[in-house]
Amino acid sequence: MDEDRKFSRKAVLKAALAAGVAAPVALVGGPALARTNFAGGQAVEPTPYCHDGDEPTIDQTEGPYFKPNSPERSVLVDGNTPGQRLTVSGYVFGLACQPIGRALLDFWQADVNGAYDNVGYTFRGHQYTNDLGEFKLTTIVPGLYPGRTRHIHVKVQAPGQRILTTQLYFPGEPRNNTDTIFDPRLLMTVRDAPNNAKEAAFDFVLNVRQTPTTGPTTQPTSPTTQPSGSWAVGKAYTAGTRVTFNGVSYVCLQGHTAQQGWEPPNAPALWQKG
Repeated sequence: MDEDRKFSRKAVLKAALAAGVAAPVALVGGPALARTNFAGGQAVEPTPYCHDGDEPTIDQTEGPYFKPNSPERSVLVDGNTPGQRLTVSGYVFGLACQPIGRALLDFWQADVNGAYDNVGYTFRGHQYTNDLGEFKLTTIVPGLYPGRTRHIHVKVQAPGQRILTTQLYFPGEPRNNTDTIFDPRLLMTVRDAPNNAKEAAFDFVLNVRQTPTTGPTTQPTSPTTQPSGSWAVGKAYTAGTRVTFNGVSYVCLQGHTAQQGWEPPNAPALWQKG
């Protein structure tokens, strides 16, 4: 299936989400595209179905520089941060082409000189998709790390599901041809933006089974009654903190602010029994 049809299918689905309306029924029959294209102001037409052979986003090596306990934030820069500004945005989908709300994304990358901050948390942060499955990261174009092409690391997890660890890549990089880890299925779509910045887009497809519906879903459904124990929505937890949830003890693995849908039993990336 050619790129124009892929573009039309995803553009219609995302336009429906952005407008707050149900996606066309024809678009909810299979996996979403693993890579996002930009609309560029062009009119698009619905296509017969969403499935065109795309698999869930592939895993890649974590590498040596992941650090737990990253701060919860979507902006990794300030006015004094050196480097070319980059905004990465997109959606997290499941296997039925439905966006996943409250999915956890943890990003880390090198600075403009290709160095990782292994003491603090510069260019490290985690965030959650909104109820429409959207995320947005504000950072810089990472520098070149010795032996690697340009890339951004990420872990993605739907509530209560396995963690996807992977990397995102930039098109047109000379080292893409020599990097033994690089995979073209993980290429972002990148374009120029005002003030010498860059805008990139990528949609993650998680190996999460779904029942097609007319709108975004959150996995799993949040409880309707307040659970017993010391864990509470809205409370900030640091690594090592112990809580109880419905009679079971958990220890916090990574600092975060508790949210509905990420109760300790549903969040192995954040909590461990014990």
